[in-house]
Amino acid sequence: MFFGLNRLIKTLLPKQLFYRALLIVAAPIIILQITISIVFFDSLWIKTNKGMTQALLGEIKFFINAYDNEQYNKDSLTKLFLDTHGVKVEYFPHSVLPKEDLERWFSPMDRTLRRELKSRFTNYWFDTTSLKDLIELKIKYLNGYFHFIVPKDRVTNSSARIFALWITLPAFLLIIVALIFLKNQTRPIINLAKASERFGRGEDIGEYRPSGALEIRQAGYEFDKMRKRIIRHLNQRSEMLSGISHDLRTPLTRIKLQLSFIKDKEIEKKLSQDVIEMEKMLNEYLQFSSNRSNEKNESFDISDLIFETIHKYENEKISFEKGSSLLFSGRKSLIRRCLNNFIDNSLKYGDKIKIDLKKSVNNIVIIIDDDGPGIPKNEYENVFKPFYKIDKSRGDSKSSVGLGMSIASDIVQSHGGNIKLENSPMKGLRVKIFLPF
Repeated sequence: MFFGLNRLIKTLLPKQLFYRALLIVAAPIIILQITISIVFFDSLWIKTNKGMTQALLGEIKFFINAYDNEQYNKDSLTKLFLDTHGVKVEYFPHSVLPKEDLERWFSPMDRTLRRELKSRFTNYWFDTTSLKDLIELKIKYLNGYFHFIVPKDRVTNSSARIFALWITLPAFLLIIVALIFLKNQTRPIINLAKASERFGRGEDIGEYRPSGALEIRQAGYEFDKMRKRIIRHLNQRSEMLSGISHDLRTPLTRIKLQLSFIKDKEIEKKLSQDVIEMEKMLNEYLQFSSNRSNEKNESFDISDLIFETIHKYENEKISFEKGSSLLFSGRKSLIRRCLNNFIDNSLKYGDKIKIDLKKSVNNIVIIIDDDGPGIPKNEYENVFKPFYKIDKSRGDSKSSVGLGMSIASDIVQSHGGNIKLENSPMKGLRVKIFLPF
């Protein structure tokens, strides 16, 4: 039971920190205002109105009793009552009280007036809405009724509206001030989240300057330290692989020159093939080391990019139906390299390739299908590991070090996306690339 209640409360609570903090500030103020209002209306306003209504009806009762006394002049009594009490009275003989009920059940004034009239008179009728500042009150008398015109301030306290204004206005001012302060406090957190998102996509965020409260500044400083350590690690990795690849090119060049002096052409041919394979491997190392490009993000049509990439292959095995434009902000050359890697793999092992481009709620989805042998499900995660090969007996395995899928995955993740592998309807492998926009 408590678990379900706790879960319901978590569902109802706002998800953002700004609105949660605002709720913490605003809820006590609202509860306080409601409590004060209830106490005021119950103990002050309603009781005051009740006393004023009782006093008015006592005066009316006194007037009716005096009206019954034959010693007093009726007209003089009516004029005296108007002058002294501010209530206009008129007697309508041979008249019937209206049957229309104009009482408002939600009005405290109407409820109090009805309750007090019921305790003093048998037949009555009143209307508090027809006249703006006056109340019409009709009380049965002999064969007719008295028609009283009573000012509303005789039965209700006019200070209630002023009290409501003074109690509501400060509450709104406090909430507005809280909004301003909370906005300033949550802005550094939002900036930190945006900086983390941009850095996760591989963008250059420049020099990050933490701001806000001490705890938020500390989190910002730690993020900046972590960011610099990651950048330093990536640069060291790239420089190491680039240095190794560059240093190995020199002996390979010397080997090529020495091969030209070998007289046995068969041996020369075998050695030349080994040198070519080594050059291909070195190129993959260089590509892997430079997969985090320094180029800036740009907005481009990803449909045009796929079409241009396929067009350069000039291969009828690849099919793609170009649809409407889909703008994407990212590093164009890296996305092209990712597509090239997947298309090259599909061309190695398949005869037909089909590429589709779709748009979901939050992602651009690129689907690449082929009719090759596919990949076992238990290898879906392993193929994205650097230097990993499923089957070393596959074609071109000797000239590849297993970095193509790892490079493609690194590129997609640097843009905040992910890659999913599935069985293709073409009996081969389906690659789904999700890119957020």
